[in-house]
Amino acid sequence: MNLSVKFVQANKDFTLNLIFDNSEKKMFDVKPYLEYGVFKELKDLSLFYSVKPFLGTVQWQNEQDFCPDTLYLESVNIN
Repeated sequence: MNLSVKFVQANKDFTLNLIFDNSEKKMFDVKPYLEYGVFKELKDLSLFYSVKPFLGTVQWQNEQDFCPDTLYLESVNIN
């Protein structure tokens, strides 16, 4: 797919607002992942808010990340 995340904003409901390099705006729900492995740490909102764009995807300060294709395909369009 080769789309890259250019902007990310963390929301208090554990979703991410994303803008991809094709200018699409989408929202990704992280809640389904919060019970698994390294993603459990993201239940701490201060850590969740540390998300930044990184090498085409998003990454948190403890190095959790998602595949950019997952972010794109499992997110919903927003205006």
